[in-house]
Amino acid sequence: MTGKKGFARLLEIAGEKRGLLIAAGLFSAVSAVCMLMPYVSVYFILRELLEHAASPALADGAKMIRWGVIAIAGFAAGLAATYAGGLIAHIAAFRILYGLRIRLAGHIGKLPLGWLSSRSTGAVKKTLEDNVDRVELFIAHQLPDLVHAAVTLMVMIAVMFSFNVWLAIACILPMVIGVAAQFLSFASPKTRNTLKSALDALERMNASAVQYVRGMPAVKVFGQTVHSFRQFYQDMVRYRDHGVMLTQLFQNGNLTFKVILNSLAAFILPVGVFLLNRDPGSITAASAVLFFLVMAPGIAAPMFKLMYLMENTRLINEGVERFDRILAEPPLPEPEIPRRPASFDVTFDHVFFSYGTEPTDTDALADISFTARQGEVTALVGPSGAGKSTVAHLVPRFWNVNMGAVRIGGVDIRDMTTADLMDTVAFVFQDSFLFSDTVYNNIAVGRPDAAPEEVYAAAQAAQCHAFIEKLPQGYGTRIGEGGVHLSGGEAQRINVARAILKNAPILVLDEATAFADPENEHEMQLALKALMKDKTVLVIAHRLSTIRDADQILVMEDGRIVERGKHEALLASGGLYTRMWQSYRQAAQWHLGKGEVDADAPHASQHYGG
Repeated sequence: MTGKKGFARLLEIAGEKRGLLIAAGLFSAVSAVCMLMPYVSVYFILRELLEHAASPALADGAKMIRWGVIAIAGFAAGLAATYAGGLIAHIAAFRILYGLRIRLAGHIGKLPLGWLSSRSTGAVKKTLEDNVDRVELFIAHQLPDLVHAAVTLMVMIAVMFSFNVWLAIACILPMVIGVAAQFLSFASPKTRNTLKSALDALERMNASAVQYVRGMPAVKVFGQTVHSFRQFYQDMVRYRDHGVMLTQLFQNGNLTFKVILNSLAAFILPVGVFLLNRDPGSITAASAVLFFLVMAPGIAAPMFKLMYLMENTRLINEGVERFDRILAEPPLPEPEIPRRPASFDVTFDHVFFSYGTEPTDTDALADISFTARQGEVTALVGPSGAGKSTVAHLVPRFWNVNMGAVRIGGVDIRDMTTADLMDTVAFVFQDSFLFSDTVYNNIAVGRPDAAPEEVYAAAQAAQCHAFIEKLPQGYGTRIGEGGVHLSGGEAQRINVARAILKNAPILVLDEATAFADPENEHEMQLALKALMKDKTVLVIAHRLSTIRDADQILVMEDGRIVERGKHEALLASGGLYTRMWQSYRQAAQWHLGKGEVDADAPHASQHYGG
């Protein structure tokens, strides 16, 4: 991770495409010189007229026409050079942006899930999109403008001093005062802190906006408004207040700078009058004053551009610091000498784990030890918050354990590469996530190189094929935003199809049939039974009836395994599992209206087979 910050860091990022940016800078420099030609031409035309003010007919018309042609040619050449420089700078910028986004996305993918769960979706989205886009603004627009403005200023200041030192000082000194006033307003600690707070408030507002949109059904159902959706409203007000505060901090320096720069003639004229009075009738003095009056607007334009760049560079720096902080987050370490397991038993060996980083944080798991054998089903049951999902998430190393080890086939998962580990474990989450893409591509996520026939076979095994065929474009139908929306059960079956296609030797099921309707649950159970054959299966069970035939049931409470065994033995023990089973049976009898419900109804008799 680089230690550079601010403008130096921006130049370091831009330097990734140094050749393209040098070419863009050269074109911008040529453009700056060419764009000065109309001012020079106007000066020489006016000087010709001034020298023959008594007899305008004696003025050299051909010379004035020649300078007119030079002005037009210079302007045209400046536009062409500006276009070429901008085009090259944009090519460099978008290539750098592509690399940055790929790098950020890849790095986020290597971070522990705890990093993502502790940050809002809106803040991460803003970093990946808005903050990276600001780099494009700097490279594609501000760097060429910076070169253009700098070259323009250097050439004009050199020419001014060659014409008349006193007039040059009268023109440049007020500019220095204006720039100093502007810079002092930007550079104050209060301004820097306020700017940071404003960008933090913007991130919070973006996160609240995402939450507000996602919660729109609840907002509408309960008759809420933006004002009553308190968090979103407060974040908007906070961002507004910081924006107003920033404006107040900038206004004095900004107004001073603009007033001075737009009033350069007021500083030039007194000195010009003094020079003319000292040497009345001097064509040289008169032409010098004329030159400065003509060129003053020309020097104001690049100064305005430089100050605009200064304002925006500060905003860009804040964005760059935010994605640099992401890149500075340490990823889960990869092994120097990776190992691959020969078998696929999953063993937890005295595992302790906490989601926090402080020594005082409560353990989510405490001294967890068990072995889930290949070809068998191991079920995790227990009250909410007992640690079932945490155990499941440690298998693919979404987090590192604090103490102990998780092993696959006797190999510590920390000694396996992330790619090998992901190839070894397949997940079916209870909360199905589908990409905004076609149905086919959503299934093919399980194994992107799979042949179409394999994708269709996985869909049929997961009982998806029938409803997919009824969609408008079949497997080519787009899901999500801009497309169709699937029911919970349909989305869950797409997830099962992914796992079937992946065919990993270790399978983790988080109540895979939770959203299945009664007509299709039996077929899904058959699909899962075929999927689980010869695999190491961990099932997070919420409906206890689904794991009656599991080879091993682990009963968890408060992050510990308090009971283990098979269904019948656990029922006979009279412990927590027995109480959970009784509560489950009672819940199955609950109903609305009159009549009775059989506790052993069909939905309660189907289960995962071992």
